[in-house]
Amino acid sequence: MSCGADPIRVALADDHPVVRDGLSALLGSVAGIDVVATAATGRDAVRAAVTLRPDVLVLDIQMPDLDGVSAAREVTRDAPGVAVLMLTMFDDEESVFAAMRAGARGYVLKGATQEEIVRAIRAVAAGEAIFGPGIARRVLGRLSGAAVAIDPFPQLTPRERQVLELLAAGLPTTVIGGKLGLATKTINNHASAIFAKLHVADRTEAVLRARDAGFGGGPRSSA
Repeated sequence: MSCGADPIRVALADDHPVVRDGLSALLGSVAGIDVVATAATGRDAVRAAVTLRPDVLVLDIQMPDLDGVSAAREVTRDAPGVAVLMLTMFDDEESVFAAMRAGARGYVLKGATQEEIVRAIRAVAAGEAIFGPGIARRVLGRLSGAAVAIDPFPQLTPRERQVLELLAAGLPTTVIGGKLGLATKTINNHASAIFAKLHVADRTEAVLRARDAGFGGGPRSSA
């Protein structure tokens, strides 16, 4: 990750040349950001992320060759140090949550201002998770609605519920920490508290309980 005076190294991926070139010019004019690559396909975006290891990959969802969600999944697996920021016109919940499950740390709509895009890039480069205002309201609304409708584990704190949801989705501890902006040790502490409250011996048992209750896309979940 970038620190101190080092610029944030950014790769941009969008299949529309006008958008891609415009965003490159926009970010190139911002102090502290260095555009190191551009890509027109999902496959080229993955290649740029793996070979150049930028701090941030800005990625659209609809891409030729390989869609953005699949590209994000490959980058998260093969170049986990690269933070993926979705910048797209798709604001439906399925796209948002698919991107989150694929490892994206941020999700911003193309109608965002220059300041919002730059802020999102800096946030994900620093290990934070960020969503555009409209997206954040949708995510929080869906999560709070789910908590009201189905609360199989009332003994858990909101943060522990978040961690359990991500554990049930099959994410490793380091990725969960990145999504929630927490240290790996803190995630492990939350996991230990969850195991104790659910009276389970380990992560496997906790995940089975959680999925049975509909966490992580388990059998009882419904939207």
